[in-house]
Amino acid sequence: MGEKQAFQPLTKEDKITVVIYRVGIVLSAIFISILAYLLTAAPADSPPVLKSVSGDILLYGLYASVALSVFFIHLYVGKFKIYLKNLLYISLVCLAALLLIGKGSLSGALLQTPASALLLLPLSGCLGFVAAKEAFCFRLFEGYLLAMIMPFYLLLVSAGRLANGGASFGLVVIAVLLVLFTLRKVFMPIAFDIGDKSAYQ
Repeated sequence: MGEKQAFQPLTKEDKITVVIYRVGIVLSAIFISILAYLLTAAPADSPPVLKSVSGDILLYGLYASVALSVFFIHLYVGKFKIYLKNLLYISLVCLAALLLIGKGSLSGALLQTPASALLLLPLSGCLGFVAAKEAFCFRLFEGYLLAMIMPFYLLLVSAGRLANGGASFGLVVIAVLLVLFTLRKVFMPIAFDIGDKSAYQ
């Protein structure tokens, strides 16, 4: 469980790393919420709203925001952070594959080849790990839901099982949970994320 107390004075580095970690969470919530809004608000007879420069920018932003949280997360067990970073590196390889499939466009790859959504699984795994870690440490139970729903959502999208607005609705559910998770997390005292440094492995 997380430590809801200050075990030692916080250094400047402690404060900066926690702020960056939480900024990553906030940005992830913003990017996913905008994507959900764009999908939901688009008229049914209009061209795919995500097949655009704005769609690509949002997806690139999501990769960057998740990376911030991964690199600056504080974990007692060092091996977990190594595994998490490796998962992020795998997601970057998948990013390159998406660019290849979409001929330079992330959104183009996802729209032209629904199965390519599977290449987002490592990225969702990174964000899901962050959410589940916070759920375990601070009882933010929506974090567990996010960790389970995000990969399941991508599997359904890749299999073409979310037609007729299903993809939009699913992303809205994820966005709502992520915003709730973010609001409950970012206002916690910074010391909560640092915990007891003597217990770090």
